[in-house]
Amino acid sequence: MLELLFLLLPVAAGYGWIMGRNSVRQAQRKQSSILSKHYYKGLNFLLSDQPDKAVDTLIKMINVNSDTVETHIAMGSFFRHRGEIDRAIKVHQNLVSRDELQPTQRESALKELGHDYTHAGFLERAENAFLQLLNSDKHYLVAQTQLFSIYQTTKEWDRAIELAERMVECHGDNDDVCERLAHFYCEHAVAKLKDDDQGTALSLLQKAVNADEHAVRPWLMLGQLALQQQRYSDARAYFVQVAERDINWFSEAVPSLEKIAEETGDWDSFAESLEAHWQECATSYLAMVDVLLKKGDTTQAADYLLEQLRKRPTMRGFKTLMGLYIDQLDDKTSAESLRILKELVEKQMLQRPKYRCHSCGFSGRKLYWLCPSCKKWGVVKPIKGLDGE
Repeated sequence: MLELLFLLLPVAAGYGWIMGRNSVRQAQRKQSSILSKHYYKGLNFLLSDQPDKAVDTLIKMINVNSDTVETHIAMGSFFRHRGEIDRAIKVHQNLVSRDELQPTQRESALKELGHDYTHAGFLERAENAFLQLLNSDKHYLVAQTQLFSIYQTTKEWDRAIELAERMVECHGDNDDVCERLAHFYCEHAVAKLKDDDQGTALSLLQKAVNADEHAVRPWLMLGQLALQQQRYSDARAYFVQVAERDINWFSEAVPSLEKIAEETGDWDSFAESLEAHWQECATSYLAMVDVLLKKGDTTQAADYLLEQLRKRPTMRGFKTLMGLYIDQLDDKTSAESLRILKELVEKQMLQRPKYRCHSCGFSGRKLYWLCPSCKKWGVVKPIKGLDGE
């Protein structure tokens, strides 16, 4: 009897294993059947233009199989691209609220939820979502970019500065972040100047100089501030620094340097400031023409300008040269014809843009440090060539 019992034990173990395996298979088939049922049901609702029911059905699927997270994220993004932001938010909110999600899955869902809020105009909620992603190794760059965009839209320059400083501290010096930081300081300084807080504005501009060694904007602003306060020596020193940082922007400093010369009568210092850069732009060599005119030598000024136009022709130079010739002509008929031509050139110049974005091609007569089209900092610069400098 005992021997028979020992012989039956392997049989019982084998039977139990077979029954257990069949039970697992049945459970898997049942789960797969339920998943397929919900999936096709949701797809049918979507194709039947019943997206509300489709969302509810797809949300039920995650209770059955968490492997469908990526599918839900994609579906929410699909709704957002269709302009159905409320449904996208509903899908992504449901994912973020689940504790059983893996950290990487939750971060992906949170990123999409932040985009949903941004498109819906819920900037405060979008900010909260992206702030949670700043510590993510995978998504911190996206979070940083989106937060900068939000702060630029809301003009919260103190928050933008705080974020940029944090990025520099955590991830080291980055040319793009340093450039942004300098502009944020400048924008904050502009706001302080509107509040007549020149002391704080001056401090912010000094920080902008330290943040980006290539920045020209803080030097231009420091020069304008010193010029308004009649600190002419300081203003001249600030404007001269513009050419040292980026010669393309020297044309913006020349009119202020010329104004300083007019106020102080120190034309020699003005000519000295122009000497190293007068060939770089039309504004510079036209300023040299003004220096010669101050000395009373109209003929020499005209000859000098003609020589420069042969090397670097510009509409502004032609207009100025015609003005010089008009003053020298004794023939009234010829002078009148030249005057009409000069007026036509002036009208043509008024229709031409002065600045162009080097990133997207946006152009206009007003200087924007943040391109209104592509939303990039420092890419709008003075136009070079016949219509510009």
